[in-house]
Amino acid sequence: MSALEDGSAPDTAAAPDSTRDSGLLLRRPGPQETRPARTHRRRRALELALALAVPLVLVLLWQTAAAQQWIDARIYPAPSTILADGWERAAAGELWPDTWATLRRVLAGYAIGTASGYLLGLLMGSLPLVRAALEPMLDALYVVPKLALLPVFLNMFGLGEGPQVALVAATVFFFVWISTMAAVLAVPEGHRDAGRVFGAGHWQMFRHVLLPASLPAVLVGARIAAGVAVLVIVASESIAATDGLGHLIFDSRALFQNDVMFVGIVCVAVLGVVFSELVRLAGRFLTPWAPRDRGRGQS
Repeated sequence: MSALEDGSAPDTAAAPDSTRDSGLLLRRPGPQETRPARTHRRRRALELALALAVPLVLVLLWQTAAAQQWIDARIYPAPSTILADGWERAAAGELWPDTWATLRRVLAGYAIGTASGYLLGLLMGSLPLVRAALEPMLDALYVVPKLALLPVFLNMFGLGEGPQVALVAATVFFFVWISTMAAVLAVPEGHRDAGRVFGAGHWQMFRHVLLPASLPAVLVGARIAAGVAVLVIVASESIAATDGLGHLIFDSRALFQNDVMFVGIVCVAVLGVVFSELVRLAGRFLTPWAPRDRGRGQS
């Protein structure tokens, strides 16, 4: 069977003597060159299998440890117990109010933070004087832990939705602002030179060069901000809220209802993954010219 059929490494030793004497090295094409579609399908299948197998094995180990009493099931309930409790609460309608409260705050804060961070990032990336005036102040505010701003927002907006939304918006703002400004500044000078050659004015340069060239990197920052927004709202709800998944998690822990606590953690994980993936898919739709995310099974 040849190297092309069995998928072995390309044969470089079968070159004629004259070829070896001349110092040339012949490389036969491997499966990736001869059967790219088949190789790509196999790679995707392997990556999908690994992505499913690793968490499944960990869950099975957890289930076994709880069943065999290797761990205290009162503190670390078995996955089957968590699933059953979550199903009962969802069927009874007890889980949806907290989930919707968290989702509402995340969406509102994310929209405000993304819009403001994107606009200011474009402005600072395009205008050096604006960047010189605002960047030192924003850099100083960026290093302040955002959760430390919650008392300030409580003083500004009082109890209720305002502080939660403002905290998410402030967190998302800095991620989107930094990624947007950095993306605009990183646009290759050759792109700008091409625009000048074709006689592009300031608005045309911004619309046809800077905006499309920077948008893929901006959306990467927006995707990261989506995950961070979920983390921040959970911490905020545990401190200054009477509903939401964060409140459910920490309140259940205080009442020693660890199965309910883990139900809330699972809901937060699902919410974060779905929200982040929706942002990623929106980015692929808005920037079809950008390279695919090679960290998601692309080869």
